[in-house]
Amino acid sequence: MKNTTLIYMEKDNKYLMMLRGRKADDPNSGKWIGVGGHIEEGETPDECIRREVTEETGLILLDQKLRGIIYFISDIYETEYMYLYTSDSFEGELNTGCDEGELEWIDISEVGNLPLWEGDRKFLKLLREDAPFFVMGLRYSGDALVSDSFRFP
Repeated sequence: MKNTTLIYMEKDNKYLMMLRGRKADDPNSGKWIGVGGHIEEGETPDECIRREVTEETGLILLDQKLRGIIYFISDIYETEYMYLYTSDSFEGELNTGCDEGELEWIDISEVGNLPLWEGDRKFLKLLREDAPFFVMGLRYSGDALVSDSFRFP
């Protein structure tokens, strides 16, 4: 099982999104996602998301809010526990030369029109509704979402 982080950074009613596709064998290739990555040994989720944001964007998080924990269960991918964050508090200059994908500020109202994982649409809806902290389970068969559940602990 792997542990990861993901953040949706917000500025001027836009999310910083990444179109994945620059790494070989990337299961996210061709899809738009937020910024994040794998939690390293000895690292907390908060430390991970701050490190990943700086590595992938050049920006420095000043504050972030943990919004939920998402469990991805799949018949072809390793089970993943993901810590989901949002932030509108960061500084620095955006470095668009990320080696994992193309970074772009996208109007929040347009994010749903992008090629996304179906499960991402579920938790993005909760973020748009400013839902309280949630736990979500997403079960996939191949790349198809077959079930989802969520609760507010």
